[in-house]
Amino acid sequence: MLQTKDLTYSYDGKHLLHFPDITCQKGEHWLILGQSGCGKTTLLHLLGGLLTPTAGTVTVAGTALERLSASQLDHFRGQHIGIIFQVPHFIRSLNVGENLALAQHLAGLPVNYDRIQSLLDRLGIGHKTNRPPEALSQGERQRAAIARALVNKPALILADEPTSALDDVNADEVAKLLEETAADVNATLLIVTHDSRLKSHFSKKIELEPQQVQSTL
Repeated sequence: MLQTKDLTYSYDGKHLLHFPDITCQKGEHWLILGQSGCGKTTLLHLLGGLLTPTAGTVTVAGTALERLSASQLDHFRGQHIGIIFQVPHFIRSLNVGENLALAQHLAGLPVNYDRIQSLLDRLGIGHKTNRPPEALSQGERQRAAIARALVNKPALILADEPTSALDDVNADEVAKLLEETAADVNATLLIVTHDSRLKSHFSKKIELEPQQVQSTL
């Protein structure tokens, strides 16, 4: 379902970040742990096709991301990858339901309002469908971000530090919510985080070591 091989990335063309090879099967849930500076967010962006690796491959559902053109990658990502960013961003002029509908439209899929409402109901914010995102609490916006990531039934869900700003009770709730909603669509789930509280939720873990940045000069 997801596989990486010999993955490296350079921000400046001079220093390389190296990442371990990853193989995740369909429907598996993984935790990728590491402290600040180990490249967690960079890795998530590589897995989601938001960055192009300097070398190596990222394969999702049998498709090598680096072989896709920019437009093909946008389309593929919209249909097959759901990303939950640490700070959710929404179009402020659209309500919550319209933001989810936009995600469907940009992926080239028909807008399915029943799917949107069902997801928001499942996540406990169905009564906020017609509210603007800024009218939601932090927890509600996070749930809306999860709904947006799931609306197209992606094969792969990537979450960046989803519990970093939460207390123990809410961190536990969000972890369970991500696992349950990923299981609903049989998606592969990867959470990248420094939050060791999540270790008890996941039997499959990768711990990133502090990067020994290699000079290419």
